Amino acid sequence: MKTINQRLSEIKIVPVIAIKDAGKAAKLAQVLVENGLPCAEVTFRTAAAAQAIKNMREAYPDMLIGSGTVLTTEQVDQSIDAGVDFVVSPGFNPTTVKYCQQRGITIIPGVNTPSLVEQAMEMGLDTLKFFPAGPSGGVNMLKALSAVYPVSFMPTGGVNPENVNDYLAVSSVLACGGTWMIPTDLIDNEEWENLASLIAQVASILK
Repeated sequence: MKTINQRLSEIKIVPVIAIKDAGKAAKLAQVLVENGLPCAEVTFRTAAAAQAIKNMREAYPDMLIGSGTVLTTEQVDQSIDAGVDFVVSPGFNPTTVKYCQQRGITIIPGVNTPSLVEQAMEMGLDTLKFFPAGPSGGVNMLKALSAVYPVSFMPTGGVNPENVNDYLAVSSVLACGGTWMIPTDLIDNEEWENLASLIAQVASILK
């Protein structure tokens, strides 16, 4: 069985999603899978997150699904109960990291400084979210961190079609997180064809 890191490195771009209506999650998963991005990071920025993850998992058991913006141990529990493969947090919270480790779920916490990278490594982590990537120095900062630390990164925050390949060219980068191909208003309005087009464009960027 492939590891989370192997699957992320194959997919390369993780759609970061805020969904308000869990009833639309299965259809959104279908659009992602059928257009070349069989992956989602569903953020706990909405109350529908846990149920949306559950609906995606039931519809597409083999899809790579993570929960994002996880800030509490309660959200970790909700994520696991919903069937996630991994958990993503915007920052490095030792309490959340320890809890995920106790529960046996992969966590990719956010870091953007050398000190935070070292704290994460001290807890046995080797895959980290570089967030917010753009405001934290972008590709140049990522290269500087990568030259020093033997970890893998998933940059998110300010990644877009114009710079995504620059990030992916950094040897330590497994995948990039992005929101541009999943606008919330298109989900709300069920504009599935427009979403399919945006997602397909991402797949074409990676070819």
